[in-house]
Amino acid sequence: MNTTGVAQLWSLPEPHGWPEQLTFYDDTVSFVDFSPERQELVFGMDEGGNERAQLYRLDADGHIHELTGMPDAKHRWGGWSPDGERFAFASNRRDEAVFDIYVQDRDATGDDAELVWEGDGWFSVGGFSPDGERLLVSEAHSSFDQDIYVLDIDSGNRSHLTPHEGKVRYTSASWGPEGEAVYLVTDAESDTLELARLSLEGDLDIVRSDDQWNIDGVALDKDSGRLVYSRNIDGYNELTVGELTGPTTIETFPTPDLPGGLAGGVSWGPDAERFAVSVTGRTVNTNVFVVETETGESEQWTAASTAGIPQETLIEPEVVRFDSFDGREIPALFSPPDGAADGAGADGDTPVIVDIHGGPESQRRPSFSGLTQYFLSRGYAVFEPNVRGSTGYGKAYTHLDDVEKRMDSVKDLRAGVDWLHNHPAVDPDRIVAMGGSYGGFMVLAALTEYPDLWAAGVDVVGIANFVTFLENTGDWRRELREAEYGSLDTDREFLESISPINNVDRINAPLFVLHGANDPRVPVGEAEQIAEQAAEQGVPVEKLVFDDEGHGISKRENRIEAYTAVVEFLDDHV
Repeated sequence: MNTTGVAQLWSLPEPHGWPEQLTFYDDTVSFVDFSPERQELVFGMDEGGNERAQLYRLDADGHIHELTGMPDAKHRWGGWSPDGERFAFASNRRDEAVFDIYVQDRDATGDDAELVWEGDGWFSVGGFSPDGERLLVSEAHSSFDQDIYVLDIDSGNRSHLTPHEGKVRYTSASWGPEGEAVYLVTDAESDTLELARLSLEGDLDIVRSDDQWNIDGVALDKDSGRLVYSRNIDGYNELTVGELTGPTTIETFPTPDLPGGLAGGVSWGPDAERFAVSVTGRTVNTNVFVVETETGESEQWTAASTAGIPQETLIEPEVVRFDSFDGREIPALFSPPDGAADGAGADGDTPVIVDIHGGPESQRRPSFSGLTQYFLSRGYAVFEPNVRGSTGYGKAYTHLDDVEKRMDSVKDLRAGVDWLHNHPAVDPDRIVAMGGSYGGFMVLAALTEYPDLWAAGVDVVGIANFVTFLENTGDWRRELREAEYGSLDTDREFLESISPINNVDRINAPLFVLHGANDPRVPVGEAEQIAEQAAEQGVPVEKLVFDDEGHGISKRENRIEAYTAVVEFLDDHV
């Protein structure tokens, strides 16, 4: 919970009880996982957003033990053993470019971790088997291509369960009951992600599927066989709760009635009689609910503050669609400010922020966003397109922007602006491009490709130059990013041709550039070069860099400073 301004650990004894703060750091705590056997937990934290997370154990008496103590390395949590005596993790401590798998005793230090799998790529741990003798391991070749392995810890023997050709997703993998199989979601046999059972011999059986929508993920209690999976329906999700009655058959329970339209992060309670889940929506601040498994009855436990802002003043988006240059239908979320919907603001004087998600292997979904509500409260409409390449709409859609088709997604932005021009409430001369990370590239590309469309641009931790980005991004990320964008070795000329920095002379619109100095994904040099060269062209530029942030602005005091400055910039120029 980030009530102090940065996410820290808290405990709650009962629904709407008084929360007790357990950690008191200046940096964000990224995850927490309770021991299955003791009143202790492990949490992770990096320094200043550098993403080199370290692991810590918090005991019941409040004492904190540093478990890894290697600040130059990344550590990615892999779960407790069933008896709580050990835990597993992936780390690039041996070679910054690859991840190895380690197992460590709960009371040992980082030097005592046992290297059980020497990796040659991006590996992560999906958890211990129910008998504690094996690990489920995932290897990511790209965001749309993974492999699943089972590792015998003592012998080091590895079974490759998913040999395949082409790009296939195998995600959200977890052990089945008795450790006799793995349950996951995959698009191996469909354009959409399906819930499947993968035997330890590599046989795949589909358990649940949907011809139109992805099954986002599955949370399975490996002792009881109870599970929750979710369908992604136009960005909203629908939970199904049930219990395995056979390898591929599920008895379903009543669907829980939860607010907001988005729920995830399921955590099973003892005997899987209930589960905790995070619940959110564009007008529903994120809170934790506990659901009774068999009845679907739910109870809200936390009460996240809206800082005195009446919930009824928050605005829900509308799902809209527009035709792009090739006739393809592109989905988007559109939120007009109060008084500009349903013709009430049809005098055409409403400015619009086109807010573009990152990834690009991502999807803008209607989760709670204080920033979006802030823009709306200041009179700006918000338009959030899920351009080609976004997830959530099937495998084929995600590959429509691969490498040489990269700029087709920028053409989708042009089509989205055409749609806005036809909306009676929108002022066509006051449209802003804004986005973060890959969305920041999309902003800069939109400003250079279609300079006359935009009144201003806001680039947040964005890519200005694909060549320098790939050269300077974290070693552990380069291969994954090249799988999406193109290789420095074979596609350098193309990468240079689409890099906004090489067309900076085409930018007409005022530009706000926001970045974190510790960003390991898109190094701050990307912000520095675009801000400098745009200013040299006579473009009004404002640059704001935070020394204690990484890939995004996470601390409350920094977010207030940053986005107050952004709105003041837009008010001046738009």
